[in-house]
Amino acid sequence: MDVVLEVSDQFMFDYMYAWLLPAKPSFYDFPDKTNATAQALSNWVYKPATAFFSLEPSQAAYQSIWARDNIYRQALSLFLILWLFGLVTYYVFASLSYIFVFDKKTMEHPKFLKNQVWLEIKQANAALPVMALFTFPFLVAEVRGYSLLYDTSDQGPGRWYDFFQFPLFIMFTDFGIYWIHRGLHHPLVYKHLHKPHHKWIMPTPYASHAFHPIDGFAQSIPYHVFPFIFPLQKMAYVGLFVFINFWTIMIHDGEYYANNPVINGAACHSVHHFAFNYNYGQFTTLWDRLGGSYRQPDDDLFQKEKKMSTTTWKKQVNEMEKIVKEVEGEDDRTYGPPETKKSQ
Repeated sequence: MDVVLEVSDQFMFDYMYAWLLPAKPSFYDFPDKTNATAQALSNWVYKPATAFFSLEPSQAAYQSIWARDNIYRQALSLFLILWLFGLVTYYVFASLSYIFVFDKKTMEHPKFLKNQVWLEIKQANAALPVMALFTFPFLVAEVRGYSLLYDTSDQGPGRWYDFFQFPLFIMFTDFGIYWIHRGLHHPLVYKHLHKPHHKWIMPTPYASHAFHPIDGFAQSIPYHVFPFIFPLQKMAYVGLFVFINFWTIMIHDGEYYANNPVINGAACHSVHHFAFNYNYGQFTTLWDRLGGSYRQPDDDLFQKEKKMSTTTWKKQVNEMEKIVKEVEGEDDRTYGPPETKKSQ
Protein backbone atom coordinates (compact mmCIF):
# COMPACT_ATOMS: atom_id res chain seq x y z
CA MET A 1 0.00 0.00 0.00
CA ASP A 2 3.06 2.30 0.12
CA VAL A 3 2.68 2.82 -3.65
CA VAL A 4 -0.86 4.10 -3.21
CA LEU A 5 0.25 6.20 -0.25
CA GLU A 6 3.03 7.80 -2.31
CA VAL A 7 0.63 8.72 -5.12
CA SER A 8 -1.88 10.08 -2.61
CA ASP A 9 0.84 12.11 -0.88
CA GLN A 10 2.03 13.55 -4.17
CA PHE A 11 -1.34 14.80 -5.35
CA MET A 12 -3.27 15.44 -2.14
CA PHE A 13 -1.79 14.82 1.29
CA ASP A 14 1.44 16.84 0.90
CA TYR A 15 -0.63 19.99 0.37
CA MET A 16 -3.10 19.09 3.09
CA TYR A 17 -0.46 18.54 5.77
CA ALA A 18 1.62 21.56 4.68
CA TRP A 19 -1.49 23.67 5.25
CA LEU A 20 -2.75 21.99 8.42
CA LEU A 21 0.61 21.36 10.12
CA PRO A 22 3.18 23.70 8.58
CA ALA A 23 6.82 23.39 9.58
CA LYS A 24 8.14 26.29 11.64
CA PRO A 25 10.63 28.59 9.88
CA SER A 26 14.26 28.60 11.01
CA PHE A 27 16.13 31.66 12.28
CA TYR A 28 19.17 33.08 10.57
CA ASP A 29 20.48 34.89 13.68
CA PHE A 30 19.37 32.70 16.59
CA PRO A 31 18.36 33.77 19.22
CA ASP A 32 17.23 36.91 17.36
CA LYS A 33 13.77 35.79 16.18
CA THR A 34 13.18 38.92 14.11
CA ASN A 35 14.80 37.22 11.13
CA ALA A 36 12.45 34.23 11.06
CA THR A 37 11.90 34.48 7.32
CA ALA A 38 13.59 31.32 6.03
CA GLN A 39 11.51 28.70 4.25
CA ALA A 40 10.69 25.85 6.63
CA LEU A 41 11.71 22.47 5.25
CA SER A 42 11.80 19.01 6.81
CA ASN A 43 14.84 16.74 6.56
CA TRP A 44 12.83 13.90 5.08
CA VAL A 45 14.50 12.28 2.04
CA TYR A 46 12.41 10.96 -0.87
CA LYS A 47 12.76 7.27 -1.74
CA PRO A 48 10.41 5.88 -4.44
CA ALA A 49 8.02 3.22 -3.14
CA THR A 50 8.53 1.16 -6.31
CA ALA A 51 11.15 0.70 -9.00
CA PHE A 52 8.50 0.91 -11.71
CA PHE A 53 7.94 4.67 -11.44
CA SER A 54 8.82 7.67 -9.30
CA LEU A 55 7.11 10.97 -8.58
CA GLU A 56 9.41 13.86 -7.79
CA PRO A 57 7.91 15.49 -4.69
CA SER A 58 6.76 19.09 -4.80
CA GLN A 59 8.00 21.63 -2.28
CA ALA A 60 4.86 20.97 -0.21
CA ALA A 61 6.25 17.53 0.66
CA TYR A 62 8.90 19.24 2.82
CA GLN A 63 6.73 21.94 4.38
CA SER A 64 4.94 20.07 7.18
CA ILE A 65 6.09 19.07 10.63
CA TRP A 66 4.59 15.68 9.73
CA ALA A 67 6.92 14.38 7.01
CA ARG A 68 5.78 11.53 4.77
CA ASP A 69 7.47 8.95 7.02
CA ASN A 70 5.75 10.18 10.20
CA ILE A 71 3.76 7.28 11.64
CA TYR A 72 0.85 9.48 12.73
CA ARG A 73 0.59 10.99 9.27
CA GLN A 74 0.77 7.56 7.65
CA ALA A 75 -1.97 6.25 9.95
CA LEU A 76 -4.32 9.16 9.22
CA SER A 77 -3.59 9.09 5.49
CA LEU A 78 -4.17 5.34 5.19
CA PHE A 79 -7.41 5.61 7.14
CA LEU A 80 -8.60 8.33 4.73
CA ILE A 81 -7.47 6.31 1.70
CA LEU A 82 -9.41 3.26 2.88
CA TRP A 83 -12.51 5.29 3.63
CA LEU A 84 -12.45 7.46 0.49
CA PHE A 85 -11.42 4.61 -1.81
CA GLY A 86 -14.24 2.52 -0.35
CA LEU A 87 -16.75 5.29 -0.95
CA VAL A 88 -15.61 5.97 -4.52
CA THR A 89 -15.54 2.27 -5.43
CA TYR A 90 -18.90 1.70 -3.83
CA TYR A 91 -20.76 4.62 -5.37
CA VAL A 92 -19.22 4.48 -8.83
CA PHE A 93 -19.17 0.77 -9.51
CA ALA A 94 -22.22 -0.27 -7.49
CA SER A 95 -24.14 2.47 -9.34
CA LEU A 96 -22.86 1.30 -12.72
CA SER A 97 -23.83 -2.26 -11.84
CA TYR A 98 -27.24 -1.13 -10.60
CA ILE A 99 -27.90 0.86 -13.78
CA PHE A 100 -26.55 -1.52 -16.41
CA VAL A 101 -26.55 -5.02 -14.87
CA PHE A 102 -29.08 -5.35 -12.06
CA ASP A 103 -32.52 -6.45 -13.25
CA LYS A 104 -35.01 -3.92 -11.82
CA LYS A 105 -37.76 -6.54 -11.95
CA THR A 106 -36.09 -8.01 -8.85
CA MET A 107 -37.62 -5.10 -6.96
CA GLU A 108 -41.03 -6.70 -7.51
CA HIS A 109 -39.96 -9.77 -5.56
CA PRO A 110 -42.21 -10.21 -2.48
CA LYS A 111 -39.15 -10.21 -0.23
CA PHE A 112 -37.65 -7.00 -1.59
CA LEU A 113 -37.67 -4.49 1.26
CA LYS A 114 -39.45 -1.20 1.37
CA ASN A 115 -36.96 1.52 0.39
CA GLN A 116 -34.30 -1.18 0.20
CA VAL A 117 -31.81 0.64 -2.04
CA TRP A 118 -31.77 3.64 0.29
CA LEU A 119 -31.38 1.37 3.33
CA GLU A 120 -28.46 -0.46 1.72
CA ILE A 121 -26.68 2.80 0.91
CA LYS A 122 -27.34 4.18 4.39
CA GLN A 123 -25.89 1.08 6.05
CA ALA A 124 -22.83 1.04 3.78
CA ASN A 125 -22.13 4.71 4.53
CA ALA A 126 -22.20 3.98 8.25
CA ALA A 127 -20.02 0.86 7.93
CA LEU A 128 -17.20 2.08 5.67
CA PRO A 129 -15.46 4.55 8.04
CA VAL A 130 -15.60 2.09 10.95
CA MET A 131 -14.21 -0.71 8.78
CA ALA A 132 -11.42 1.65 7.72
CA LEU A 133 -10.70 2.40 11.37
CA PHE A 134 -10.23 -1.30 12.15
CA THR A 135 -8.21 -1.92 8.98
CA PHE A 136 -5.65 0.89 8.82
CA PRO A 137 -3.26 -0.61 11.46
CA PHE A 138 -2.57 -3.49 9.05
CA LEU A 139 -1.64 -1.00 6.33
CA VAL A 140 0.55 1.04 8.65
CA ALA A 141 2.47 -2.14 9.49
CA GLU A 142 2.83 -2.83 5.76
CA VAL A 143 4.21 0.56 4.77
CA ARG A 144 6.62 0.50 7.72
CA GLY A 145 8.16 -2.72 6.46
CA TYR A 146 6.70 -5.41 8.70
CA SER A 147 5.02 -7.39 5.91
CA LEU A 148 6.43 -9.66 3.18
CA LEU A 149 5.47 -7.31 0.36
CA TYR A 150 8.15 -7.04 -2.33
CA ASP A 151 8.65 -4.84 -5.38
CA THR A 152 10.63 -6.58 -8.14
CA SER A 153 10.89 -10.27 -8.94
CA ASP A 154 14.48 -10.52 -7.69
CA GLN A 155 13.26 -9.39 -4.25
CA GLY A 156 10.67 -12.18 -4.09
CA PRO A 157 10.84 -15.97 -4.30
CA GLY A 158 11.29 -15.87 -8.07
CA ARG A 159 9.57 -15.17 -11.36
CA TRP A 160 7.42 -18.27 -10.95
CA TYR A 161 5.94 -16.83 -7.74
CA ASP A 162 4.84 -13.66 -9.55
CA PHE A 163 2.19 -15.90 -11.15
CA PHE A 164 1.65 -18.40 -8.33
CA GLN A 165 0.81 -15.66 -5.80
CA PHE A 166 -2.60 -15.06 -7.40
CA PRO A 167 -4.11 -18.56 -7.00
CA LEU A 168 -2.41 -18.79 -3.59
CA PHE A 169 -4.08 -15.54 -2.51
CA ILE A 170 -7.49 -16.70 -3.78
CA MET A 171 -7.25 -20.10 -2.06
CA PHE A 172 -5.94 -18.75 1.25
CA THR A 173 -8.45 -15.90 1.53
CA ASP A 174 -11.32 -18.08 0.31
CA PHE A 175 -10.50 -20.61 3.04
CA GLY A 176 -10.30 -17.92 5.72
CA ILE A 177 -13.46 -16.14 4.67
CA TYR A 178 -15.36 -19.42 4.49
CA TRP A 179 -14.75 -20.18 8.15
CA ILE A 180 -15.20 -16.60 9.34
CA HIS A 181 -18.43 -16.29 7.38
CA ARG A 182 -19.68 -19.62 8.66
CA GLY A 183 -18.77 -18.57 12.19
CA LEU A 184 -20.81 -15.40 11.75
CA HIS A 185 -23.84 -17.64 11.28
CA HIS A 186 -23.43 -19.16 14.73
CA PRO A 187 -26.58 -18.42 16.78
CA LEU A 188 -24.57 -16.51 19.41
CA VAL A 189 -23.07 -14.24 16.76
CA TYR A 190 -25.52 -14.00 13.87
CA LYS A 191 -28.16 -11.67 15.34
CA HIS A 192 -25.56 -9.24 16.65
CA LEU A 193 -23.21 -8.98 13.68
CA HIS A 194 -24.26 -10.76 10.50
CA LYS A 195 -28.00 -10.24 10.47
CA PRO A 196 -27.72 -6.65 9.12
CA HIS A 197 -26.25 -8.04 5.88
CA HIS A 198 -28.92 -10.73 5.68
CA LYS A 199 -31.58 -8.08 5.90
CA TRP A 200 -31.33 -8.07 2.10
CA ILE A 201 -33.06 -11.26 0.92
CA MET A 202 -32.89 -10.10 -2.69
CA PRO A 203 -29.81 -7.86 -2.66
CA THR A 204 -28.88 -5.14 -5.11
CA PRO A 205 -25.28 -4.11 -5.91
CA TYR A 206 -25.60 -1.52 -3.13
CA ALA A 207 -25.83 -4.37 -0.60
CA SER A 208 -22.21 -5.29 -1.42
CA HIS A 209 -20.77 -3.10 1.34
CA ALA A 210 -23.89 -2.89 3.52
CA PHE A 211 -22.56 -4.78 6.55
CA HIS A 212 -22.33 -4.33 10.24
CA PRO A 213 -18.80 -2.82 10.31
CA ILE A 214 -17.35 -5.56 12.53
CA ASP A 215 -18.82 -8.17 10.19
CA GLY A 216 -17.30 -6.47 7.15
CA PHE A 217 -13.93 -6.12 8.85
CA ALA A 218 -13.93 -9.72 10.10
CA GLN A 219 -14.46 -11.06 6.59
CA SER A 220 -11.62 -8.88 5.29
CA ILE A 221 -9.05 -10.14 7.81
CA PRO A 222 -7.67 -12.91 5.52
CA TYR A 223 -6.86 -10.28 2.87
CA HIS A 224 -4.81 -8.22 5.30
CA VAL A 225 -3.14 -11.16 7.03
CA PHE A 226 -1.97 -12.74 3.78
CA PRO A 227 1.04 -10.42 3.10
CA PHE A 228 2.31 -11.01 6.63
CA ILE A 229 2.41 -14.77 6.03
CA PHE A 230 3.20 -15.04 2.32
CA PRO A 231 5.24 -12.84 -0.03
CA LEU A 232 3.11 -10.60 -2.24
CA GLN A 233 4.23 -8.25 -4.99
CA LYS A 234 3.25 -4.63 -4.32
CA MET A 235 1.42 -3.98 -7.59
CA ALA A 236 -0.33 -7.33 -7.32
CA TYR A 237 -1.45 -6.33 -3.83
CA VAL A 238 -3.03 -3.13 -5.13
CA GLY A 239 -4.66 -4.96 -8.04
CA LEU A 240 -6.09 -7.63 -5.75
CA PHE A 241 -7.38 -4.96 -3.38
CA VAL A 242 -9.34 -3.41 -6.27
CA PHE A 243 -10.47 -6.82 -7.55
CA ILE A 244 -11.88 -7.79 -4.14
CA ASN A 245 -14.09 -4.71 -4.09
CA PHE A 246 -15.30 -5.37 -7.65
CA TRP A 247 -15.98 -9.01 -6.86
CA THR A 248 -18.01 -8.07 -3.78
CA ILE A 249 -20.23 -5.89 -5.96
CA MET A 250 -20.51 -8.51 -8.70
CA ILE A 251 -21.77 -11.29 -6.43
CA HIS A 252 -24.60 -9.02 -5.32
CA ASP A 253 -25.72 -7.87 -8.78
CA GLY A 254 -28.26 -10.68 -9.28
CA GLU A 255 -27.02 -11.46 -12.79
CA TYR A 256 -26.22 -15.15 -13.15
CA TYR A 257 -23.99 -15.50 -16.20
CA ALA A 258 -22.93 -19.13 -15.91
CA ASN A 259 -23.75 -22.16 -13.83
CA ASN A 260 -20.12 -22.82 -12.96
CA PRO A 261 -19.44 -25.66 -10.48
CA VAL A 262 -16.18 -24.06 -9.29
CA ILE A 263 -16.84 -20.33 -9.07
CA ASN A 264 -18.93 -19.08 -6.17
CA GLY A 265 -20.54 -16.31 -8.18
CA ALA A 266 -23.70 -14.24 -7.97
CA ALA A 267 -26.03 -17.26 -8.28
CA CYS A 268 -24.38 -19.11 -5.38
CA HIS A 269 -24.34 -15.99 -3.26
CA SER A 270 -27.98 -15.25 -4.01
CA VAL A 271 -28.83 -18.72 -2.70
CA HIS A 272 -26.92 -17.80 0.45
CA HIS A 273 -29.01 -14.65 0.92
CA PHE A 274 -32.41 -16.34 0.74
CA ALA A 275 -31.46 -19.80 2.08
CA PHE A 276 -28.93 -18.56 4.67
CA ASN A 277 -27.01 -21.73 5.56
CA TYR A 278 -25.30 -22.51 2.27
CA ASN A 279 -22.47 -21.18 0.09
CA TYR A 280 -20.32 -19.33 2.63
CA GLY A 281 -17.32 -19.14 0.28
CA GLN A 282 -16.19 -15.94 -1.39
CA PHE A 283 -14.56 -17.03 -4.65
CA THR A 284 -14.89 -20.80 -5.08
CA THR A 285 -17.19 -23.62 -4.05
CA LEU A 286 -14.27 -25.77 -2.80
CA TRP A 287 -14.56 -25.13 0.93
CA ASP A 288 -18.35 -25.33 0.86
CA ARG A 289 -18.07 -28.73 -0.81
CA LEU A 290 -15.52 -29.92 1.74
CA GLY A 291 -17.51 -28.40 4.60
CA GLY A 292 -20.83 -29.88 3.48
CA SER A 293 -22.46 -26.48 2.96
CA TYR A 294 -22.48 -26.27 -0.83
CA ARG A 295 -25.81 -25.89 -2.58
CA GLN A 296 -25.93 -25.79 -6.34
CA PRO A 297 -28.21 -23.04 -7.67
CA ASP A 298 -31.35 -24.33 -9.38
CA ASP A 299 -31.21 -24.40 -13.18
CA ASP A 300 -34.24 -22.09 -13.24
CA LEU A 301 -32.07 -19.24 -11.92
CA PHE A 302 -30.12 -19.22 -15.19
CA GLN A 303 -33.25 -18.81 -17.32
CA LYS A 304 -34.51 -15.25 -17.03
CA GLU A 305 -38.18 -16.08 -17.58
CA LYS A 306 -38.17 -18.77 -14.89
CA LYS A 307 -35.86 -16.81 -12.60
CA MET A 308 -38.37 -13.95 -12.42
CA SER A 309 -41.46 -16.17 -12.42
CA THR A 310 -44.06 -16.25 -9.66
CA THR A 311 -43.42 -19.96 -9.21
CA THR A 312 -39.70 -19.47 -8.51
CA TRP A 313 -40.35 -16.53 -6.20
CA LYS A 314 -42.98 -18.45 -4.24
CA LYS A 315 -40.56 -21.33 -3.77
CA GLN A 316 -37.86 -18.94 -2.52
CA VAL A 317 -40.29 -17.18 -0.18
CA ASN A 318 -41.49 -20.43 1.39
CA GLU A 319 -37.94 -21.60 2.03
CA MET A 320 -36.77 -18.22 3.30
CA GLU A 321 -39.68 -17.81 5.73
CA LYS A 322 -39.09 -21.25 7.20
CA ILE A 323 -35.37 -20.60 7.72
CA VAL A 324 -35.89 -17.09 9.10
CA LYS A 325 -38.26 -18.52 11.70
CA GLU A 326 -35.60 -21.04 12.74
CA VAL A 327 -32.65 -18.62 12.69
CA GLU A 328 -34.13 -15.27 13.68
CA GLY A 329 -37.51 -16.01 15.16
CA GLU A 330 -39.80 -13.14 14.25
CA ASP A 331 -39.11 -11.52 10.88
CA ASP A 332 -38.74 -7.79 11.58
CA ARG A 333 -38.15 -6.77 7.95
CA THR A 334 -40.60 -4.43 6.22
CA TYR A 335 -41.35 -5.48 2.66
CA GLY A 336 -42.92 -3.53 -0.12
CA PRO A 337 -42.24 -0.93 -2.83
CA PRO A 338 -40.51 2.38 -2.01
CA GLU A 339 -42.60 5.18 -0.60
CA THR A 340 -43.78 7.77 -3.08
CA LYS A 341 -44.90 11.28 -2.33
CA LYS A 342 -48.57 11.91 -2.82
CA SER A 343 -49.40 14.54 -5.38
CA GLN A 344 -50.88 17.71 -3.97
